[in-house]
Formats: sequence, C-alpha cells, structure tokens
Amino acid sequence: MNPADMLRIVDSLHREKSIEKEIVFQAIEAALITAAKKHYGELADIVVNIDRETGEISGTHAGQPMDEAEISGRIGAQTAKQVIIQKIREAERDSLLGKFGAEIGTMVTGVVTRNEGPATIVSFDGIEAILPRSEQIPGESHHPNERVRAIIFEVKPQGSRVKVVLSRTRPQLVQRLFEQEIPEIADGVITIQAIAREPGHRSKVAVSSSDQRVDCVGACVGVRGNRIKNIVDELAGERIDIVRYNEDAETLIRAALQPAEVDQVLLCDMIGRAIVLVREDQLSLAIGRKGQNVRLASKLCGWDIEIMTNEELEQQIERAVAGFMQIEGMNEELAQRLVEQGYLSYDDLSVIEPDALMEMGSMTEEQVQHIVDQAEVLAEQAEKAADDERRRKKAEDAAAAAAAAAGEGASATPGAAPTAEPGEQPSVPAVEAKSPPAEGAEAPQEQAPATQP
Repeated sequence: MNPADMLRIVDSLHREKSIEKEIVFQAIEAALITAAKKHYGELADIVVNIDRETGEISGTHAGQPMDEAEISGRIGAQTAKQVIIQKIREAERDSLLGKFGAEIGTMVTGVVTRNEGPATIVSFDGIEAILPRSEQIPGESHHPNERVRAIIFEVKPQGSRVKVVLSRTRPQLVQRLFEQEIPEIADGVITIQAIAREPGHRSKVAVSSSDQRVDCVGACVGVRGNRIKNIVDELAGERIDIVRYNEDAETLIRAALQPAEVDQVLLCDMIGRAIVLVREDQLSLAIGRKGQNVRLASKLCGWDIEIMTNEELEQQIERAVAGFMQIEGMNEELAQRLVEQGYLSYDDLSVIEPDALMEMGSMTEEQVQHIVDQAEVLAEQAEKAADDERRRKKAEDAAAAAAAAAGEGASATPGAAPTAEPGEQPSVPAVEAKSPPAEGAEAPQEQAPATQP
C-alpha cells in the first residue's frame, strides 16, 4: 500500500467515524499481523509498525525484517480487510460509548423514525435510539416524523453496536425542561433543590433563589403562566406544583402539601417520620387522589409523611401505648416516650436502633434485644391478623354480591318472593351505611385491633 494512501485512509476514517487516528493505526497494524499469521502460523513471532508521520509500513518475522510487499501484498489481503473492518467497528462502538455515556441524564431532541412493537425508534445525532414503552409517559403515543424530547437514560454495548435508551418518565426530564425554559435556572440564580414525579399525572419541584430580589416561584411560573405552560405541554398535560424550598423541614413539608392547609407538623427525627395534623375538611385534599399528594410530598421532602386529624392521632397514641404495654419489660413511662418519638406500631419498634432504646429506657443490651424480639413476633402476628381480616372481608363482599345478584334474578321471576319459616324473620345481611369518600381521598384503612399499636 502506498504510504500516502495509508495516511489518507486513516485521516478519512478519523473524520467520518470520529475515531482517534492512533486507534485506526493500531487497528491496521493488528489486521496486518493477523493476516501474516494466517500465512506463517498462529505461533509466528510477527511485529508490524506503521510510521505515524510518513505512513510507511515495516515489520519483522522472528526478528528478521520483512519487506512492505511481503507485509501488505502477498499475505491475506482479504483477511486483513476483514480484521480492519472489525477493528474499526469496535473502535467506532467504543467512541460512541464514551460520547453518549458521558451524556447520560442530558436532554436530546430527535425525530421518530418508526415504531417497533411497543417501542419507539428515535433518530438524533446520527444514531437511532430506543424509547421503550416503559419509559414513555402513560397514555402518550408517538408517530413517524414527530419531534420528541427525552433524556439519555442508558448507554450499553450490543455486539458491535451501541444501544442508547431514552426516557420521558424520569425526573431529570422535568429538570432539563426547567433549565431550558427558565433563564434564571440556567444562569444559576434559581436552583432546583428536589423533584418528585409520577409521570403523566403530577410532579412537585422545590426551587430556591440566591437573589432575594428574584421570586423563584414566580419566575418559574412566568408571566401569565407562559413558562410553566410550555413545560406542561411538553409533558402531555402533566400537572406541576412549584414549591418554595426551605431548609426547615417543617416549613418545607407545609409547602409541599399545598393546597391543603396544615395545622401542625410533628417531626419524629429518630425514624424520619413527619406526622401532619389537618382539619377534617382538609384531610382528602392533603392526601390527594389515590394518595398522590402526600406520596409526592414525602418523596420531595425526604420524610415519611402521615396525614391525620387530631382525633386520629389521639386514637393511635392510645392504641400504641396499650399495645406496647403488652411487651414484657416495657413500662408506661418508656411506652409514652416511644410514642412521643413517633413509634406507633410493633413494626416501628422492631427496627428501632438498640442504642436509642437503651438510652431512653436505661436498659441493658439484653433487655433491649428481648423487647425487640417480642416486637418482631407481635408485628408478624398483627400482619397475619390483618391479612386474615382482609380475606374475610373480601369473602363477605363476594358473598354479598352473589346474594344481590341472586336476589335480582329472583325478583325478575313472576311470583317469586323470599320465604321464611313461621315465627322467623327473613335473613338480611347487615350492611353498615358509609358515605362515599370525598373526591381525591384515599380509601379508608382498616383499623387494627385495639391490642395492635
């Protein structure tokens, strides 16, 4: 091969494939060595070098020089070509792995080329990436030639190619959209402190400002809501709550639960729980539809938030103290102190730090372990009892539904009527009348037996 042609090929591959010249030179050298071994044998001691400046090829076989024609002419030209192609593909794959691997979490804009089953193929930056159904916003569909924005979620080798996986469900997409739409964030004046997201439904974003003259919430909303509207439109109508961040956990939790009005926040630092007290008329609003509002607030603040009224808290405290008193080695003073620290169930007590319990109760390690062991057993029993109660209630509901269906069928038959033995009233299932839950409220939880805290 002409040295000038060699340099031209290396330069062309470097520019077209974005591969370092040194990698191309090494690939060609490896290919020539492989081709030579096809001729001389796999155990042959062959060394091939290409001058990086001139493109001249030199080599040795068992320490004896070979001429250029012997290296690149007569010995397995086809083999050398195949090895070079393979090495170039591997180098191109490694180059793409390095390039896109460094961009994980960044937002890209691509064009949908086609749909392959539930997955969508998106073309951008000269490659085709995959947007799986699991990483698409629920209810969303994409069509060929549609422009779509997503973040690079995963980059991994797949044979001689690179698989780039995109996502539109991760919280990073919300953050990148905020950075793009709100100049104050890009400039560093406003900082996104935390994001909690349920894709396609709702997100909560906590922001703060380093300049007191800049209202972080107002800047994110924009004039007449134009900035946040652009983000909501991009996320298929997903609702976004912007929360003013505060280092004080109590203040942050109050803000995160808006629009509900919070009466009091009780922080239980030892177990990371926050008990939030609200009025009865604010309960469903604080919990949110299917528990969404409190769930997102918990993720945003990093606290396990429990919403309840004052009456519910008093009932839980009474049950907890009564339940703890059933444990051997427990006294009322210690039970009260545990409740004050937020321990309200056997489950809570079974995972307590031994050192903390030793300090609170002035106990030995053996006494503490005895209490924890009992709590674990009681927690298992309570869980089994709750499972049995759920199964019993499910069976009762199924029986009631079957009886109702049978009753409708009987009433549709002329002359059919329920009968009873003389002196006996017809059997009617007792059903407790309950008001339907308010809009957005969670289904009420079953109350545990009085012995279970």
